[in-house]
This record gives sequence, C-alpha cells and structure tokens, in this order.
Amino acid sequence: MNYVDGYLLAVPKENKDAYRELSEEVAEVLKEYGALKVVECWGDDIPGGEITSFPAAVKCEPGEQVVFSWVLWPSKAARDDGLAKFMADPRMECVNGNMPFDGSRLVFGGFEVIVNA
Repeated sequence: MNYVDGYLLAVPKENKDAYRELSEEVAEVLKEYGALKVVECWGDDIPGGEITSFPAAVKCEPGEQVVFSWVLWPSKAARDDGLAKFMADPRMECVNGNMPFDGSRLVFGGFEVIVNA
C-alpha cells in the first residue's frame, strides 16, 4: 500500500507565487527520487475552531494563509530511500534560508494509507 507524507504550514499571502515556484522545483526533485505525486493546496475555506483548527495548528498570523500538502510514495521504504536522496541533493541547498514561510511552524508526518477509495 502507498505511503503519504503530509504537511501543514502558514505562508504569507504575498509569498503565494514564490511558494508555488519553490513547490514546483521541490516536486520535480521528489518525483525524480520516486514520489508518485506531489499536491500543494492553498487554503480557501479554513474555519477557525474553539479547540483545534488548521490555523491554530500552524499559529497562522494575520496576512498568512494555511497550506495543506502531501507527497504520495509507492511505499514507506521508497519514501525513506527517496527522501534521503532528496535531502542530500545539492539542488535543494538553495531552499535553506530561502523559504517563503516560517519553517519553524511547519507540521508534518508520515502516514500509512489504510483506505484508498
């Protein structure tokens, strides 16, 4: 069964184009290393919550938008191998320090797919 890396972050609205450009570059490299699909979603209908919410999870500030994204891999083993190669790829060195968002508020995790309807 497939494996998914999921990401949730807050991006300043004025950085939407820069984020999209960076995401396209990252997606290309991830796919070279085995990712099947990379999906980036700009928040459009994100309700706040009294206890939990997407904005609260990433400490979304005024002028920022929630982004939800995921990377689909063939398996966890393929993800572990591909992600290690991705992290070591010199093309990704440009990302360090040049992210159009606050990486300290990025929420991420790996997920085993249990239903794919």
